[in-house]
Amino acid sequence: MKVYTTAPLEDPRRARTLYPELEAIGYDGAFSFEAKHDPFLALAVAAEHTRALRLGTAVAIAFARNPMNLANLGYDMQSISGGRFVLGLGSQIKPHIEKRFSSVWSHPVERMREIVLAIKAIWQCWEGKGALDFRGRFYTHTIMIPAFDPGPNPYGPPPIFTGGFGPRMTMVAGEAADGFIAHPFSTRRSLLELTLPALHAGLERSGRKRSDIEVMCATLVVTADTEEGLAAAKLAARKQLAFYGSTPAYLPTLACHGWQGLHEELNRLSKQGRWDDMTGLIDDQVLHEVAVVGARHEIAPRLRARLEGIADSVSITHNRCPDPGHWADVVRDLHSSNGTMTHAANAPSIERPPTDPSAR
Repeated sequence: MKVYTTAPLEDPRRARTLYPELEAIGYDGAFSFEAKHDPFLALAVAAEHTRALRLGTAVAIAFARNPMNLANLGYDMQSISGGRFVLGLGSQIKPHIEKRFSSVWSHPVERMREIVLAIKAIWQCWEGKGALDFRGRFYTHTIMIPAFDPGPNPYGPPPIFTGGFGPRMTMVAGEAADGFIAHPFSTRRSLLELTLPALHAGLERSGRKRSDIEVMCATLVVTADTEEGLAAAKLAARKQLAFYGSTPAYLPTLACHGWQGLHEELNRLSKQGRWDDMTGLIDDQVLHEVAVVGARHEIAPRLRARLEGIADSVSITHNRCPDPGHWADVVRDLHSSNGTMTHAANAPSIERPPTDPSAR
């Protein structure tokens, strides 16, 4: 299976050293994300200091830009990286789109689908496969003169991945994108029962097969070399899961396990600012259902058990371990594990939780 990670880049000046470190560890790819810094600039620097590492955005905020802008960025990054780029797009939420980016928020599912299709139409034009004539509900692109046409990319257009959580946004990936980035607040059951059916519905709508798309599961990993370190990592993970669990948008994962009451309590406490109390509600069962937890040598087999029949690749999250060798071992174990990941059509059935969900 392909093993990716999100680069923990607080200082963009570190791009020239961090990405080569990740390549040396053995990752197949490293992704940037849009938070404190632009997600594309660091990757342009990284491309000059790596040779084989796949580079991508997970994610760049699509609605803060337009299809032509994204087409240029993706096309140039594909060229600069020597064909190693992935244009990963996400929607963000309405308050950030309107109040942080001062952009338009409306019909996010339809808009995301149209952005992907518009970018591909622009690239088709640049590849010499027809005039630019994209006319959508939200975006129109009908002019492309030689002065602005870069011509065919020597490596071809990059793949477009979309991130999503709900069924309708997940369907967009199946219908229009080349890859899907599953949110880390997922369990094996929620991926099988909620995510994959939506993805397959999108694939069927576009007449494509499961093999036509790469499913990348961002997965929360909790590990350390000492008991003290593991306890600290678990606490950090519980805080993160408490935040996710308090958000109504992520209720489906908890509801899949019968834990609606947990969401209601987390949501209530979040409105009171009682973050420490929220953390205490994430017990071991919830932690182990969402995250992959264990000693270093246990992580690879547990990741494979979590994602077998679901994912083509994993993106390890929450892995800011100060010892790069720690992750080198995990990545090596994942690459050397026997067998290959199978698609969800061949996925085994899942077991029910060891305890009665109604007890929550």
